[in-house]
Amino acid sequence: MATIACWSAKGGSGTTVVAIALATMRGRESQDGGALLVDLAGDCPSAMGVPEPNGPGVSDWLAAGAEVPADALRRLEVEVSVDVSLLPLGHARPEGVTDPTRAEQLLEQLALDPRDTVLDLGRIIDPSGAVAGSLLPLATAADQSLLVTRPCFLSLRRALASPVRPTGIVLVTEDGRALGRREVEDILGVPVIAEVPLDSSVARAVDAGTLGMRMPRGLERSLRHAA
Repeated sequence: MATIACWSAKGGSGTTVVAIALATMRGRESQDGGALLVDLAGDCPSAMGVPEPNGPGVSDWLAAGAEVPADALRRLEVEVSVDVSLLPLGHARPEGVTDPTRAEQLLEQLALDPRDTVLDLGRIIDPSGAVAGSLLPLATAADQSLLVTRPCFLSLRRALASPVRPTGIVLVTEDGRALGRREVEDILGVPVIAEVPLDSSVARAVDAGTLGMRMPRGLERSLRHAA
């Protein structure tokens, strides 16, 4: 199995869309019971068209400390489809969890799972360049750490100043931008492994809550190498 962490340095970059798409694609190809999507940003249920979980989630497990057993994670999962299970955010805020050992324990538990795991970490970097709470080890210790970004200088500057070095970049492209793939790679010193054009069909799928069930073909094609 593999763990893939998707994160951004600036809000609105498309991290949730990329994470859902990668989990769906991994789940379809899996021989070990699909894929697990870990939502540490809080937007996955609405984008996937499932009811908002009202019980505890992964953030509560992180905040609870050692008195909560590791196997409690599996009981928090919500089955979204035959291909994807969702570990929802819960009520606590992950940036408030300051004990790095809890994040390390989470990764240890995910490593024991035969399924591929995709983590949606959302925006993990504040304007000062600091990484929020327990998200730092999750972004750095995953098998793949993917920065999801638009070719925006502010986003790139925050990513460059952060202690997190991605293994690859998913670049969300749009017409009229001054920066392109080559400039992004030169600035960050990290390869762009996928380019995802802004596409109205993706926005419609998110608005309708059908992204996990009927993924736009263009999005799947764009992320094929990243998956």
